Amino acid sequence: MKNKIAAIILGAGKGTRMKSDKPKVLMPVCGKPMINHIIDTLKTIPTDEIVTVISPEGQEVEKAVAPYKTCVQEKQLGTGHAVNCARELLKDFKGPIMVIFGDTPLISKQTFLNSVNKVKEGFAVVVLGFRPNDPARYGRLVMNGGVLERIVEFKDASEDEKKINFCNSGFMAFDGRYLFDILSKIGNKNAAGEFYLTDAVEEAQKMGLKCTAVEGKTEEVASANTLEELAQLEKYYENKHC
Repeated sequence: MKNKIAAIILGAGKGTRMKSDKPKVLMPVCGKPMINHIIDTLKTIPTDEIVTVISPEGQEVEKAVAPYKTCVQEKQLGTGHAVNCARELLKDFKGPIMVIFGDTPLISKQTFLNSVNKVKEGFAVVVLGFRPNDPARYGRLVMNGGVLERIVEFKDASEDEKKINFCNSGFMAFDGRYLFDILSKIGNKNAAGEFYLTDAVEEAQKMGLKCTAVEGKTEEVASANTLEELAQLEKYYENKHC
């Protein structure tokens, strides 16, 4: 499986902030659930394994992503924990594994491939960055040449780090040989008691592994947590496809 590609889609979120009983990833963009836009793009790569992480009440999502596999996150204990729920299904997968948030339906095939190619070049962790007009409170990607040194959350950033306009989109790609070892080292000693996927960069470096970032367009990394953001995704999609 060395040259194959896998994807883990995080799809356990609820649609509460969108005032809907639907799971968030099933909210439509131009008539199609967000998660299905992602799967359609992955099929064009093509992606050999697609696993969606769902909630215990995620039967609708499971149906929407069929015939692809799903795994259940019994408790929402953070993004790192969510990815680790796919361990049993992908523990023997040795190629690049992409981790995609299910509410980011517009990431392009080329951006996915750019990330995968960096893994094939020898990077264990690849983060997708972007340069918004207003970096606001996004996490910053601290680069040293072509090496990603760390991801700094806005609240923890120094004044110099806050001036960085290269921001974390959330999407990451990993070398499958190391992904679950990295996840096993991530702790939850933080205010929320959660396991954060962004900590993978620090843990990979402790293991002597290389990390980097690739850049995507602001529009393609847009996500939707509210109805207003969902409407913005519609506009982005229409501009791209209409």
